Amino acid sequence: MDQIELKEPHRKYAADIWRFRQEIFECDAEHEDRFAGCLSLDVSRSAEEWIEICKLRKKEETCGETGTEVPAHMYLAVRRRDDRIVGAIDLRHHIEHPILGTWGGHCGYSVRPSERGKGYAKEMLRLNIQNAKALEIPRLLVTCDVRNEASEKTILANGGVYETTIDVDGCRIKRYWITV
Repeated sequence: MDQIELKEPHRKYAADIWRFRQEIFECDAEHEDRFAGCLSLDVSRSAEEWIEICKLRKKEETCGETGTEVPAHMYLAVRRRDDRIVGAIDLRHHIEHPILGTWGGHCGYSVRPSERGKGYAKEMLRLNIQNAKALEIPRLLVTCDVRNEASEKTILANGGVYETTIDVDGCRIKRYWITV
């Protein structure tokens, strides 16, 4: 696997953000959670609009302007050798919210369809755990659909400890905790 780093969204990546978005729309049309960890990329009208939303969501004082109550950092997983976006992952500052505390968790992630199966999700989560440490989040709740074996492997590879499986509107969700 090529080395990646997590970078906050920036207009320098606007064109690639939009290509990433389009690739997900084209390849994952049937998947309800296809934009997991991408905040509101699916409904944004432009990459620039999405980048601005990501900036507002970082702070408690401004996250409400974007329709959310919980601040979160958004990161692009960028491959070092060619500066290409291979995925996206968010980090919610807390999960004191009915959905996040039950099944949403501290972070969600999406890997670009053409880059899947290369170990990027595992590395994205590992790097995000370091971000959580910097924000003094002691442990992360990370969840996945029971049918998403790739995500479960990613969580387990990063020290996830299984807690329970819950039912959310007919969808079975596994809950894992990762000590930061």
